[in-house]
Amino acid sequence: MLLRPPSLQPGDSIYLLSTARKISVEELQPAIGLFESWGLRVVIGKSIGAEDRQFAGDDALRTKDFQTALDDKNIRAIICARGGYGTVRMMDAINYDVFMRHPKWVVGFSDVTYLHVHISNSLGIQTLHATMPFSFGNNTPEAIECLRKELFGIKNEYHISTHPLNRVGSANGILIGGNLSILYSITGTKSGINTSGKILFLEDLDEYLYHLDRMMMNLKRSGKLHDLAGVVVGGFTDMKDNKVAFGCTAYEIIAEHLQDYNYPVCYVFPAGHIADNRALVMGRKYQLTVTTSSVSLL
Repeated sequence: MLLRPPSLQPGDSIYLLSTARKISVEELQPAIGLFESWGLRVVIGKSIGAEDRQFAGDDALRTKDFQTALDDKNIRAIICARGGYGTVRMMDAINYDVFMRHPKWVVGFSDVTYLHVHISNSLGIQTLHATMPFSFGNNTPEAIECLRKELFGIKNEYHISTHPLNRVGSANGILIGGNLSILYSITGTKSGINTSGKILFLEDLDEYLYHLDRMMMNLKRSGKLHDLAGVVVGGFTDMKDNKVAFGCTAYEIIAEHLQDYNYPVCYVFPAGHIADNRALVMGRKYQLTVTTSSVSLL
């Protein structure tokens, strides 16, 4: 079991920033009001409102902003405002010494997968894969509520419907993963993940089907699929195809690459680039149970 950061309490301070794409303070006003209604104090980072090409300020500014949030002992959670692209450009410049002594929640999804993998897989501290302020306006109430519950120390337990591609079975393991494109991009780097005995979560957005196949081939050939305890497949949203069709769906592609293994697999779990983006704790030990009639992740 990885180290869990302290749960939030009313009156605690959280830090809003962007490690990737630019976003304005005005766009965050509804989220700020929501966090304040939870009794939290909101600190706005220097990256919010900053611009450098598509980024929330240049690499140096985003790095300094994230470092400031990590090192401030009065900040109890770092909320990434949005994804996009850019987090990887600051990864090697971050110092986690203070954070290791005073851990706090790091929250987000999509491009924030870089942080989830490094902090949970390399540093041994849990992180929260959950919706971000940029998406709040499109989220279901359940997606927002499970974020609040997890931040305040209330564990979420999930029971979902079955799917024809599911593979039945039961597994206990630490949850890892996130955005498939990012997991693919870090294979062979110092950020690469150790998947042995873990439950792997996958989701993605706006990818060509043949590219999805390529990414799954990469995970398979690099051994990342071999010794898993189980797989949770979330949203694969707005997938694209060529004029010459690939010939199967995103979920069918994933199922094809997992067919040689015996661990349980569930599909269409409510997490990822979807409205009902449920919170998952990266680094927590979960119990995954897949039957012919139901799926639970506890």
